Formats: sequence, C-alpha cells, structure tokens
Amino acid sequence: MTVAPSNYRFNYKPHYKPNQLICGHGQTAIITGWTVRQSVAKKLNPEDYAVIGNLYSPTRGIGPLIRNLLANTHVRFLVILDATKEDKNAGGCKCLLDFLEQGFTKGKSDTGRDIWVINSDINGYIDIEIDENALETLRQSLDYKLANSIKEVVDSVEEFSKKIYHKPWGEPLTFPIMESSPTVLPGPRYGHRIEGKTIAETWVKILQRIKTTGTIRPTQYGQWQELIDMTAIVTDEPLNFYFPSPNYLPIKREFINDYIGQILDDAPQKEGVKYTYGQRLRSWFERDQIKQAIDKLISDKDSSRVVMSLWDVKDYENNDSPPCLNHIWVRIVDDELSLTATFRSNDMFSAWPANAMGLRELQQHIIEEVNNKYQHNFQLGPLIIISQSAHIYSDCWEHADKVIETEYRRICQQRTYNDPSGSFLISIKDNEIIVEHITPGSGEVVNCYSGKTARKLYQQIADTCPSLEIKHAMYLGTELQKAEICLVKNLDSYQQDKPLII
Repeated sequence: MTVAPSNYRFNYKPHYKPNQLICGHGQTAIITGWTVRQSVAKKLNPEDYAVIGNLYSPTRGIGPLIRNLLANTHVRFLVILDATKEDKNAGGCKCLLDFLEQGFTKGKSDTGRDIWVINSDINGYIDIEIDENALETLRQSLDYKLANSIKEVVDSVEEFSKKIYHKPWGEPLTFPIMESSPTVLPGPRYGHRIEGKTIAETWVKILQRIKTTGTIRPTQYGQWQELIDMTAIVTDEPLNFYFPSPNYLPIKREFINDYIGQILDDAPQKEGVKYTYGQRLRSWFERDQIKQAIDKLISDKDSSRVVMSLWDVKDYENNDSPPCLNHIWVRIVDDELSLTATFRSNDMFSAWPANAMGLRELQQHIIEEVNNKYQHNFQLGPLIIISQSAHIYSDCWEHADKVIETEYRRICQQRTYNDPSGSFLISIKDNEIIVEHITPGSGEVVNCYSGKTARKLYQQIADTCPSLEIKHAMYLGTELQKAEICLVKNLDSYQQDKPLII
C-alpha cells in the first residue's frame, strides 16, 4: 500500500466480452452472478468500482473473468454476489470463491483438453494457456468478500473504496486464446425441421445441424454459429423426463426440479432479479394466462385461440434482457394436446434442454387440469419449439463437437421406418414399373405411379410427396434404379428390399 497520487483514476479495459461489462474507475471488481448488473451499478458511483459483470457459468465464465483481471492489475478487491436460486444452481460464484481459497490443479476438461481445473466440488475451468505463476499471483493479490444481497455489495464496495490506495500488483498480462474454426457445409439458411423421440435425442440432432451448416456470426456476446427458424419436434418424452446414462446433457435432474418452477409458478418482483417465465405467464399482464388457457380448452376443446404471450411492448424500452420465450400456443387435435413455443433467441447448447423440459412440464400441467375438469382423456401430444435464432456460442463449440462425436452416430443407427408420408410398394407389371403409395398404419393405397425409368418415377413422387424423409427418399431412388435395371435387362428377379440378382 502507498499514498495515492493526486487525481488518480483508473480505467478498466476489458479484453474479453466487453459488451457484457459495466466499467468504472476504482479498484473493486463486482461479480453479480445472475443478479442484473445494472441493479447494482445504479446504486454506486463509477469512481468506486472498476467493473461490474455477471457470472452465469463456472465452466464458461470464470476463464474470461480471470483473463480480464490479469489484464487490469489495478483491481485489488472483489465483491462476489451469490444471492439467487440461479446462482446456487449454476455454482459460478461458489466456484470462483473456491479458486481464490483453494486454488487449482492441472487436469482435463469434459472434452479431454488440458485445462486448469479449479479445486472445487463444482466443475470450473481456466485455460491452460494462462501461466500458472500468474494465476497464483492473482490469487494472492486480491482481497475479496462474499455478499448475499445488493445492500451488502454496496456496503462492501464503500468499505473497500475507503482503503488506502493500492498499487497495481504487476504489469497487465494477456495470454493467447485457443480458437476453434468450425467447418461449415452449404445448406439452407432459413427453416429447419428436426424431430426426435426424446428431448435428449432431439438436442443431439439440433447440435449436429447447427455445427454442420450454421452461419458463424459476430454478436455482442462474441461469436456464435446460427441457423434461423429451426423447428424442433419432440414426440415421446416420458413424464418424468429421460436423462441418458451417462448423462451427456448440460443439465442434471436436480436442476430441472428447480427450473420447472420458473415456468409454472408466479414469483414476486425482487430488485436485481430478472423476471421468470412463470411470472410473465401468471401475473405480469395482471392475468393468469395459464389458467386462461386451461379454462378456454375446457369451454372449447377445438379452439385455436389458446395463446400465451410473454413479450411486453415495454421490453423495447430500457431492458437489456427481454424474454427469449415470446409465445406459447396450445391446441387439441384428434384428442391430442400439443404445445408450440416460440423463442426469438435460443442458446441451443446450454439452455434448450432445460427450456424444453420446462415447457413439457407446462404441457403436462395443462392436460392434467383439462382432463380433470373436462372429465376426458386427452393424450399428451408433441412438444414443438420454434427457435427463430438457434445458436451455439463459440465457447461451447468444443463441447458440442464432443457430444456430436459420441452420440450422433449412435442415434442415427437407431433405424425407424415410420415416415408420416407413408410407404411405397414397387413391382414390375406389364413391362412397367408400378409404385403404389400406401398410408402409414392402415396401408390404404392412395396413389399409384407407373413408368419405365427411375428418373420419371422419382420426379413424380418428389413432386407429389415433398415431405418425404431424406433416408426414405434415398432408399426409393436405389429401389427404383434396381427395378429399371430389371426392366431393361428383361429380368424377372426384382424383389423390393432384396439384393439384385443378374
């Protein structure tokens, strides 16, 4: 410690994720966890703090935070706000405290990469490119306090600001970042349909689609890989949710038990805490929209007006985090209740599985209430989620690639032959190839095609059945070519699904 030079004033210079930080001129960094950082900033003078920022994830957030602290060595104090249920679930603030108190060791990340692993019960990582001695010096140079409320944050910052001026603990330090560059294949930019039986299966297919053909774009949060207007359909998620073993999802069952309440339950407004989806649905517009939806279905089961809205026109004004989930539509068709949700922006790696499970629980809640009051037995239909911006952040690309590598091939090997467009019976009669189009289930013939070439027939089928599944369409192409060979060579050996004998 030393006497402060006259008119000293620091300028915090973030090298990583600058758009997510509020910078000041003091020597105290404030980590707000999941609490809205602006709620803290408005109660403080910028001269009293160096920077204010959130910490959502111990695996994705602590690394950039430490890189910024190493580049701003005038920061000598930390105030860590660990106040919300989301903070407890994510564990970022607790893991940061463990780094300061217990240190770190060399280890492996979930993807097998060399990494500094924080000595904590919570998985937390720091890039191996950061020098070990620099990390140790940083730990020894910081004084810190844990806060459980915004008031405690303000009190701690004011206490630190009264301390005698501290010289920077060293020269600013920066370290290289390992960049990954995905290989992007050509594909459509808009409108994508993905279907799976479970949320876990559908999620893996989503990751593969985005990482294969998604466009890489810069955003205020860094880079992401994005597809626009992705429709995901989950057909058979069990009531108590399917968690694979080993669990490759980014969430655990215990987290979902808490998260469900954020969608189903109302919550009082609390300073610094973002709205919950449940709050938007239950009371934000002074109406309980979930109850309205249930009542509407009870009075008119065929209604197409069962709509719940989470977007407030005021969200355009002075709101740095408007809801990502904007619209929910519920419909009963043929005694089956489906739920369609629309997200304007969707983090498909970290958030989508929890979003889907929370919405599935809402769907189950609605059908139970309707069945109880309507005295009917409506069945649980599909969950449909439309993600208008379906993206994966760059700091999750490596993790997404690992999930795809280990799970996507296995999922693709689970063959199914249930194309909702029906199936096709191919035969040769009267010197022509005959293709009968039959419905799924009952096997009723609904169309018949005839011709002498595979090209003519597959063009007809493609024109009249544009929704054929890709594997089914490719299978038809091979079978039609086999039939054409038999016809040209005057062979009697064509049998569908059997090897061609010449």
